Amino acid sequence: MSLSVLWLRRDLRLADSPALLAARDAGDEVVPLFVLDDVLRRPAGAPRLAFLHGCLRDLYERTDGRLRILPGRPETVLPRVIRETGATSVHISSDHGPYGRERDERVRRALDDVPLVATGSPYGVTPGTLTKADGSPYKVFTPYARAWRERGIRSPATTPRKVAWSDGGLRSDGIPADPDLGGVRLPAAGERAALQRWRTFRERALPSYDEGRNRPATAGTSELSAYLKYGCLHPRTLHADLGDSDADRTFASELIWRDFYADVLWHRPDSARRDWNAAMAALPYDDDDALFEAWAQGRTGYPFVDAGMRQLLGEAWMHNRVRMVVASFLVKDLHVYWTRGARHFMRHLRDGDLASNSHGWQWVAGTGTDAAPYFRVFNPVKQGLDHDPDGDYVRRWVPELRDVPGRFVHEPWKLPGGVPKNYPERIVDHGAERAEALRRYASVR
Repeated sequence: MSLSVLWLRRDLRLADSPALLAARDAGDEVVPLFVLDDVLRRPAGAPRLAFLHGCLRDLYERTDGRLRILPGRPETVLPRVIRETGATSVHISSDHGPYGRERDERVRRALDDVPLVATGSPYGVTPGTLTKADGSPYKVFTPYARAWRERGIRSPATTPRKVAWSDGGLRSDGIPADPDLGGVRLPAAGERAALQRWRTFRERALPSYDEGRNRPATAGTSELSAYLKYGCLHPRTLHADLGDSDADRTFASELIWRDFYADVLWHRPDSARRDWNAAMAALPYDDDDALFEAWAQGRTGYPFVDAGMRQLLGEAWMHNRVRMVVASFLVKDLHVYWTRGARHFMRHLRDGDLASNSHGWQWVAGTGTDAAPYFRVFNPVKQGLDHDPDGDYVRRWVPELRDVPGRFVHEPWKLPGGVPKNYPERIVDHGAERAEALRRYASVR
């Protein structure tokens, strides 16, 4: 009886899984394995770990209880698994992050004559494979997206009706207990929850996505980011269900942004924590801990910003429109270097993805791939008035303002009696700080 190992990482599903099909075809039975790697676990915040554990519990049930959970360094764990099971191959979905690429090379060397077989990736188009005619990488989204669409995307892989799962005689440490979430509310995790969320979004919100995606008070976005992060479903599955309406094309474009940022990181691994645009490295920043803490706790005095930061603390998630606004406020109103905000997001987000998070922050900060973003400074009041015109989003997350009528909820300092009790005064003047941000940017252009 021959065995193959399916080493799961960011592909925690059974449907549309080329790596699973390869493992099934390579052996009579498949040993599903997840390695608890402290290098990845240490920097992950409690929400991300708890969501991962939920995904693993779902997968444990769906593999008939055969999923093995083992702690340790993968380059040590995988050779031991091969020795104990006699498996003849290890199958993975390729990883394209800086750590993942190095880790997989170490495992490949440690396995010696047992092949580490990579089939598929977590992206619609695998990072590093789509280049310009001269072989150089794309540096701007629009031409990348044009080339992406011209190339097209594969159809979803078939889902096996039955897999002969095996535990290989391996012990398992089991899924760790969830960390204390401190009141954070997470959605159901795992492949089944992901597919249900996709169906609900597709039926109810996708037809009005063009407008709804910018309204944080409504369920207008897919909220699939955490499921995509852990591979509970593959973007191929989503693209295959999309039509040719304006809303469908807009949503497809958002998925292509995810591929683009992964491609940028593949070509420039250093850009996870340093400016992609080296010319912006001389930009001066401040580092006021009190101002940063006010931002982190949602106590800036700007209601739209505060609502977003409190949503992050309450749901381990934030609406994408609001992410841009709060990031702009930190970098361009408080003049804090983007990496500090990016680390805060990664600690608190359930969908913390290195490529999307780092390059989303750089897009806002003006240090990334966008052609000319340095003058883009989001006005937190205007953003609130435009995208939360009734104030429902602010009132949900900022209870101090729940009794404030109409548009005043975005400008409570204009109330006849001043800012309501227990709500802070503005920590900075946006107009003055916008001018200062532009002055600093001009000095390094």
